[in-house]
Amino acid sequence: MADISQKENSMGTQKMNRLILFTGIPLMVSLFINSLYNFVDSMFVSQVSEKALTALSLAAPVQLLVSALGLGNAVGLNAVISRALGRKEAGEVRRAADAAIFIAFCSWVVITVLCLLFVKRYFAWQSGGDEEIAAYGVQYLAVCMLFSLGQMGQWVFDRFVIASGRSGLFLFTLSAASVTNLILDPIFIFGLFGVPRLETLGAAIATVIGQTVGMFAGIVINRRWNREIPFGFTCRPDKRSVVEILRVGFPSTLVQILTSFVGILMNSILITFSSTAVAVYGICIRINGISTVGSHGITNGLIPIVAYNYGAADRKRVAGAVRWSLLYGALFYLFFFAVLELAPAWVLRIFEASDYMLAIGIPALRILALAWLVAVPALVISAGLQGLSMGMSSMILTMARQAVLPLVFAGIFSRFGDLELLWTGFILAEFLGIPLTVWFWRKGYGQLESSTSCCSCWRKVLEALERS
Repeated sequence: MADISQKENSMGTQKMNRLILFTGIPLMVSLFINSLYNFVDSMFVSQVSEKALTALSLAAPVQLLVSALGLGNAVGLNAVISRALGRKEAGEVRRAADAAIFIAFCSWVVITVLCLLFVKRYFAWQSGGDEEIAAYGVQYLAVCMLFSLGQMGQWVFDRFVIASGRSGLFLFTLSAASVTNLILDPIFIFGLFGVPRLETLGAAIATVIGQTVGMFAGIVINRRWNREIPFGFTCRPDKRSVVEILRVGFPSTLVQILTSFVGILMNSILITFSSTAVAVYGICIRINGISTVGSHGITNGLIPIVAYNYGAADRKRVAGAVRWSLLYGALFYLFFFAVLELAPAWVLRIFEASDYMLAIGIPALRILALAWLVAVPALVISAGLQGLSMGMSSMILTMARQAVLPLVFAGIFSRFGDLELLWTGFILAEFLGIPLTVWFWRKGYGQLESSTSCCSCWRKVLEALERS
C-alpha cells in the first residue's frame, strides 16, 4: 500500500506542467532510442544497395503489423494498471500484469504462424517482379517475425514501469536493446571481425538480438526496482483482466493494422512510379519515427496520467494534462520541422540518396513534415481518449486521419502521375481530421464531467454511511 500511496503523490498531486515533462521526457528518449532500430538498419542497408533499402521499405508495413500486437497489449495494460493503481487495488494490478505477459506470448505465436504462411507470398506481390528486392526482403522480415518474442516482451515490461510512474527506469531496457543493435548492425551487415557479410539478413539478426536483450533487461529492472507491479507467467490468466486489456488496447491494434495495410497499398501505388519512390516513402517513415518522438513521448505519457486521474475522478487534472500536452507536443517537434523544411537534402544524403532520389525525396519530406505538424492536436486527443477508456473513439479518429483519408487521396491523385500531388494528400487528411478531433474531445470531456458528478455523489453517500 505504501508504494501505491507514493504513486498518488506524483500522478495525482504533482503540478501538471512538471508531471507531463517528468513522464514524457523519458518516453521521448526511449522512443528515440527505439526508433533507431529501423533508422539505423535503413542507414546501413542503404550502403549495400538501393534495392536492399527498397526491400526494407517494403518490409516496414509488415513490421508495423507485428508491432501492432505488442502496442495494443501495451496500451491496454498501461491504462488498466494505472487505473488500478489510482483505485489502490493491488490484486487487480497483479492480475493485469500476468494477463499482459500471457497476451504477449500468444501474440508471438500468431506472428510466427503469419510469417510461415505469408512472407514469401507478400514479397512476390510487392517487389514488382524484382527477384533481388524480394530475396533481400524475405531474409530480413522472416527473421524479424520468427524471433519477435523479445519485441513482444519488451513492450510489456517497459509499460510496467511507465504505468507505475517510473518512466525513467525503462530507458535502461531500451538503451541496452538499441546499443546492442547499433553495435551489431555493421558487424553482421558488412561482415566485420570475421563474421560473414549478411546484408539485410544481418540487419534482422542484430535487431532481434537487441530486442531480446531489452526484454531480459526489462525483467531484471521490474523484479528489482518496480516491485509495486508483481508479475509471473501463467497459462490460465484472469479472464476479466485479459478482456479489459484487449478492450482498451484493441482499437490501437486495429488502427495500426489498418495503417499497416495503408502502407502496403501505398507501396503498391508507389511501385508503379518506381522502386525509388518506394524507398523514399520508407525513408520518410523512418524519419517520422525520429522527428515525432517528442509528440509521441508526450502522448504516451499522457495516457497513464489521464487514466489515473480519471480513476480518481479528477476532471480538472485531466483537462490540464491535455492542455500541457498540446503545448509540449508542438514545441518538441518544431526543431525537427525546421530541419526537414530547410535542409531535406542533407537528411536524405544520410541514406546514400542518388540524384533521382533527391529529386523525389526533397518535396516529399517538406510536404510530409507539414502534415506531421498539423497532426499534433489529433495525436494528443487520441491519447487522452484512450486514457478515458474511449478506445473506440480514439480508433475512429486515428483511422480516419492515418488510414482512410490518406489512401483515398493517394488513389485519386496517383491517377495524375504527379508524386508531389500524392504527398499533398497526407496534409489534406490531417486538416480534415481537425473538426473530427474537436468533436470527439468534447464528447469525451462531457462524459468525464458526468462520471465525476456521479463519483462525487457516491462519495457523499459513503461518507454518510461511515458517519452513521
